[in-house]
Amino acid sequence: MERKTGSTKTKAEERDARLKAALKANLARRKQQAKARSAESTARDQSSEKDT
Repeated sequence: MERKTGSTKTKAEERDARLKAALKANLARRKQQAKARSAESTARDQSSEKDT
């Protein structure tokens, strides 16, 4: 694959940028999962309170 000649980033900087983007995406996904679990748990707790 051919590199652009105007690129000033080193391989380490490119790797850091990729890792940073992956970490940010992973954190967003985990926050979304936690939010969904919390909402599910809250809904389950509310429905069990109505049953008693």
